[in-house]
Amino acid sequence: MSSVEQVPPGRKSLGDMALRLLLKPEAGIAIVLVVLAVLITIANPAFATPSNLLNLLRSVAIIGIVAVGMTYVMIVGELDLSVASTLALSAVTGALMTEYFIWPVAVFIGLLTGALAGLVNGLIVTRTGVNSFIITLGTLSVFRGLGLFESGGIPVRGLEDITPIGQGSIGPIPVQVLILIAVVVIGQYVLSRTSLGIQIHAVGDNPRAARLAGLPVARIKVIAFVLVGFLAALAGLIRTAQLGVAEPNAAIGLELQVIAATVIGGASLAGGKGSVTGALLGACLLGVMANAFVLLQLSSFLQVIATGAIIVLASVFDRFRMKWETR
Repeated sequence: MSSVEQVPPGRKSLGDMALRLLLKPEAGIAIVLVVLAVLITIANPAFATPSNLLNLLRSVAIIGIVAVGMTYVMIVGELDLSVASTLALSAVTGALMTEYFIWPVAVFIGLLTGALAGLVNGLIVTRTGVNSFIITLGTLSVFRGLGLFESGGIPVRGLEDITPIGQGSIGPIPVQVLILIAVVVIGQYVLSRTSLGIQIHAVGDNPRAARLAGLPVARIKVIAFVLVGFLAALAGLIRTAQLGVAEPNAAIGLELQVIAATVIGGASLAGGKGSVTGALLGACLLGVMANAFVLLQLSSFLQVIATGAIIVLASVFDRFRMKWETR
């Protein structure tokens, strides 16, 4: 009789359980973040100073807020490349509206602009059946062009009354970070604890089966697009409050950072999988990397290369994880 203990069928060994835990995106990112933070601190102790960490959190807030919405879109099996243009268009529109309305109305119009941009994307994708990559690649230019047209291509001043959300703090924590935390908590709750969250996962897992089960697949996808548009607008207003102006050319390239954060956080490009907390950790990882490039005086061009490489590696890891989970 062999002295090696046999693992009963259907029961996972301790090694398998440990590997499955490590393969969870949140666990892996958390470990990488800790290791990376320690290494950067050793290389430059300024990284761990309170002022630098607060600046790091501020930089993460914009990416993190939009990444929450992108998580919903990717779970339903779609992609939105127009989020950066939506951010700029919404900020410019909100700032321009201060000439005609009081600031709460202007803010509402700015947020509504983002939601409407998402609605346009969602309706075109669901009504035509054209791949969302192609549609949002087109609306990326359309929304950016609208922002440039209505602003004349120059930064727009306005919304000074919302400056505290971009520059203020409650205690030691910046207001925009508190907004990010609120968005993440609400986003995770809706995704994991509500019927809408269950339906979003079902649509992403198998749209045909979801449709046969009576779920309004098109409507759920549109909701996801509206949400990411709304959150892009929110991020745009926060950025305007932080800088004091709304720029029609703001956030060029943000869509790649948001997609990278979402994929790193465990969202599958095939749909059906995603985590709001994972997207937050992914945004934190990108923020730490960007901060390290500044502190270590590395070329900013390398940061662009690193962002692209992370998307590739995260996609490969996602494929490996899917194969492992089907064992």
